[in-house]
Amino acid sequence: MSRVQLALNVSDIDEAVAFYAKLFATEPLKRKPGYANFAIADPPLKLVLFEVADPALGGSINHLGVETDSAAEVEAAEARLADDGLETTGIDDTICCYASKVETWVTDPDGARWEWYVKTGDTEQMTNEVVTAGGPACCG
Repeated sequence: MSRVQLALNVSDIDEAVAFYAKLFATEPLKRKPGYANFAIADPPLKLVLFEVADPALGGSINHLGVETDSAAEVEAAEARLADDGLETTGIDDTICCYASKVETWVTDPDGARWEWYVKTGDTEQMTNEVVTAGGPACCG
């Protein structure tokens, strides 16, 4: 099962977590300082919240994505996107947003970033550490 990911910048992580927990009747799957993510079953959605220092950025989109079940699905999506003439970052193994992932990124004509990925494990790191060369800027 794939699901769409919506990553939002928020000005107050505690208020945002309380609001989205009520809105979707579920608690965060992962909670770290300045960060939370929800795995929402209905509607199928991966909601990620990033606390930002600039209150003017609160409520803005950080990035969008598609979470898949396997690296093979990420590789197939990257090949399809590249074959359709879209510029991708290629496939990268990354440690980002408290998870290890296999991912590729593409940017839409207006600059919105899309991440196509599978989470392969949990980490204690928020920072973007590209394990293979050529990786994109992370989600933070």
